[in-house]
Amino acid sequence: MNELSTAITPVVIPRAAHTISRSEISPNALKVLYRLKEAGYQAFLVGGAVRDLLLGVRPKDFDVATNALPEEVRALFRNCRLIGRRFRLAHVHFGSEIIEVATFRAAAAPEREDALDPEAEPGAPVDDEDRAIDTRGRILRDNVYGTIAEDVWRRDFAANALYYNIEDFSVWDFVGGVADIEARRLRMIGDPDARYREDPVRMLRAVRFAAKLDFSIDPPSEEPIRRLAHLLDGVPAARLFDETLKLFLSGYGARSYLLLRRYGLFEHMFPLAAAAFSRPPYAYAEQMLDQGLRNTDERIAADKAVTPTFLFALLLWGAVLREMNERNAGPAPDVAQLLDACDAVLKAQQSRVSIPRRFSVPMRELLMLQPRFNRRTGVKSLGLLHHPRFRAAYDFLMLRVQVGAADREIADWWTEIQLLPQEERILKVQARGAPAGAEGAPPTGRRRRGRGRRGGSAPAAP
Repeated sequence: MNELSTAITPVVIPRAAHTISRSEISPNALKVLYRLKEAGYQAFLVGGAVRDLLLGVRPKDFDVATNALPEEVRALFRNCRLIGRRFRLAHVHFGSEIIEVATFRAAAAPEREDALDPEAEPGAPVDDEDRAIDTRGRILRDNVYGTIAEDVWRRDFAANALYYNIEDFSVWDFVGGVADIEARRLRMIGDPDARYREDPVRMLRAVRFAAKLDFSIDPPSEEPIRRLAHLLDGVPAARLFDETLKLFLSGYGARSYLLLRRYGLFEHMFPLAAAAFSRPPYAYAEQMLDQGLRNTDERIAADKAVTPTFLFALLLWGAVLREMNERNAGPAPDVAQLLDACDAVLKAQQSRVSIPRRFSVPMRELLMLQPRFNRRTGVKSLGLLHHPRFRAAYDFLMLRVQVGAADREIADWWTEIQLLPQEERILKVQARGAPAGAEGAPPTGRRRRGRGRRGGSAPAAP
């Protein structure tokens, strides 16, 4: 990649020749850009924001690049915090909006050999004060600053490597990004093989942008993905959690999942789920995931709330069922066995994509409620309606019904009973427990507590 560091002259597209208007840019981002400019620094809106503005799409984030060092940015803004070790960044806070400011970085390649410890064994990781690279070429830390002409090589795809200059409102294009946007194409800057090895998450970004923008992936950028998918195994699990949310909870989750499967990436993120999906008894769980992702995309499009809790329940349900059955739970496993299987799957999953407790705990509760839907006799069964996870568990039940894995009559019963006043609910469950021909008759006595399993029967289709 040494040739990538060669300085090149950008194509400068004047304001009259592009469609970006300052009225479409966040006022807070404009404040940051103008203050940097007035302080004598270069200031550019960069990356996805420029791409989206050229596509006529409202950007989600507005990121800034500058030749000011992070400490110099902090000196300009009282509302600024410096974050990160892998990449040192300045976050300028405006209430709930954060404008991320990054200093131009130098290309990685020229300094790699210089950064090697002469006393280190061949193949040892690069690690100095500013840059660290592991034995597989993955960048661990990179705070070597440079110029804008060098910074462009730090970007991943050409469509994301455009710079909007606040000085004269022009767009600077170093690597043909505007042409790629017009062709709706994702093309990796530099050698795709080397760039994916530097940061394997770039493969997930390729999928995410292709799904979000409905772009194709340029064949040379596409070819290494399946071959290098295993590199995701070395990415920190917490980082893959963040990427999972971006892939599945941004409004294009169903398309993202199809591409993850196409390129062999999903099985390195959720190996137990992928293994379960490939077995006929649990294949319906993949249908549930697909339909659940479509439903989630629709909710996001309608500006409705979505939660990672429900997402992870969908992703891991098949794995939990498989784990439970492999423990020889039998035809009617109880809630304790379901809980044990859930805990085993969660523990194994944490090594690939970590799931914080604020999501894993309610996810367990959601799944543990599934057997309780089968119990519809006795006033105590109505307690399910007041459980804080009832609504999510009910939606999960409806997905199971939709793919033929649960009894529709059960779902219809819970759908109806939600709408009834409390008195009618009680009469309904009492009538269900009455002898045949005695519809509506009051119970003859207190039901004797059983000494067998607790919590009702297992999910309808384990």
